[in-house]
Amino acid sequence: MHNKIDHFAIGADTLDQGIIAMAQALGVEVPRGGKHEAMSTHNCVMQAGNESFFELIAIDPEAPADPGRTRWFSLDEPTTQARLAERPRALCWVVGTDDLDGVLAASPVDLGEVVLFTRGDRSWRLTVPRDGSLPMGGLLPAFIEWSPGPHPSTGQQDLGVTLEQIQLSHPDPDALTKVLEALNVDHLADVQEGPAALSFALNTQKGSVILD
Repeated sequence: MHNKIDHFAIGADTLDQGIIAMAQALGVEVPRGGKHEAMSTHNCVMQAGNESFFELIAIDPEAPADPGRTRWFSLDEPTTQARLAERPRALCWVVGTDDLDGVLAASPVDLGEVVLFTRGDRSWRLTVPRDGSLPMGGLLPAFIEWSPGPHPSTGQQDLGVTLEQIQLSHPDPDALTKVLEALNVDHLADVQEGPAALSFALNTQKGSVILD
């Protein structure tokens, strides 16, 4: 089983809010990406080094208000919406795997159902809890398995922003680490003791930047 960072998501109240905030924080304008019709969301994306990408995601005001299921990344939760109204926030990290079924079989926690998405000639399978929640509030990653072909990041713009580290904080770091070990992703994140929190350390032209 080969697991690596696939992408990481920053949620925003609107994409315009997120684009402005990221320009101030990172010194670049994240290019607009595409729409997720199954979730009534849309995004902006850019490369983040090592065949991974940065995603800025928001509810799509032009899409149906009810996509027929709860949106991913907890975007329908009032608490998340209130936090995003204040400013963009780190929501989720996503691990790419070549054995999604093996990940699910070995997981000590419920990672959600596997949903198949398609766009053009590419498809991907992603773990998405039915209620739209994030496992352990986003401290545990979602898992994705892409159809054969180049990683999507290879077609995205490289604006000089790279991921340095996924940072996790938890009151019981040993317990969190054990779950990460069972998922074979403990090598992909730094775990510290403290209030439950997710943040991304990025290397940018403005220096090191933490997005939380």
